Amino acid sequence: MNFAMWKKALNVIPEVTKEEWDRLDVISKWLISTRAAVLVMTFISAALAGLFAWRENAFSFLPWLALALGLILAHASNNIFNDYTDFVRGVDKDNYYRNIYGAQPVASGLMTRREHLTYFAVTALIALGLGFYLISYTGFNQIAWILLALGAFFLLFYTWPLKGLALGEVAVLIVWGPLMIGGGAFVLTQRWDWNVVLASLPYVLGVTTVIFGKHIDKLDMDRIKGIHTLPVVIGEKASRFTILAMMVLPYFLTVYLILVKFFTPVMAIVIFAIPTFLKYYPVFLKPKPATRPEGQPGWPLYFVGYAFYNNRKFGSLFMLGLLVDVSLRVIPFTSEWIRLYWS
Repeated sequence: MNFAMWKKALNVIPEVTKEEWDRLDVISKWLISTRAAVLVMTFISAALAGLFAWRENAFSFLPWLALALGLILAHASNNIFNDYTDFVRGVDKDNYYRNIYGAQPVASGLMTRREHLTYFAVTALIALGLGFYLISYTGFNQIAWILLALGAFFLLFYTWPLKGLALGEVAVLIVWGPLMIGGGAFVLTQRWDWNVVLASLPYVLGVTTVIFGKHIDKLDMDRIKGIHTLPVVIGEKASRFTILAMMVLPYFLTVYLILVKFFTPVMAIVIFAIPTFLKYYPVFLKPKPATRPEGQPGWPLYFVGYAFYNNRKFGSLFMLGLLVDVSLRVIPFTSEWIRLYWS
């Protein structure tokens, strides 16, 4: 087992040769094929769903674990299927972005189509099995069935046709927030709460900036190939300022949720992410450079990296704040303070 590659694949999307690939263990190959480095965003959504359930005294570890693993495996399945779909449709030909910044196993000749589909099938079936378990946990609630159906729809049709119809970014906003966090909290609590859906937006807007940034980075290639992502439709400048708006809006949403007393003031901890935003926002005020800036990591990826760093800072503080917020509600002494705060 190649633990060094496991660690690397969980931090970046590695580039490997065919000879290196053939020497890897199956877990390393799976981690590379699923672009495991980005799965942390899904884990955070599952963690937030668990925290919202905990604040309602409805947290149970086994169902939450099934939820977290199911969502992560569903995301992994989506990544594998996206690569296969792009390969079959010819998108990955002519040195497309996906081949530049990391290994694309089927397009790079590291595995056959059959092997690639086998990885997808096994991963998706495990995710589906966990989904059925969660449906049974809810007593086969109708909303749970709807959530599973929506998840399957976005998994299968994100790359085509949604992304090509400028709906990919909207899909990410729906999936990582209302569906994963709001729906995940529903599965655990068996109660739909629109406040939880609203409270998911500060985090999911950051996730959406990441996909938006990637689509700006490959805007020219997508335009040539007829892939109409939202940045292709509205243009680079409008897309850059849309990202900035999505970086700022989470602070206002968090303040609003504090003012309406859905959150306690401890959630104001997110203000400590502002220095990170101030550090990176100037990048989005100018077009992407034509050539690689000195010391720029991950080139030709550019905006996506800065969006990811900003989201990681805000998201980690948001989750920390929510953890403290929830803890205050369950500790006897502080729970009385919370009751007085609400009165």
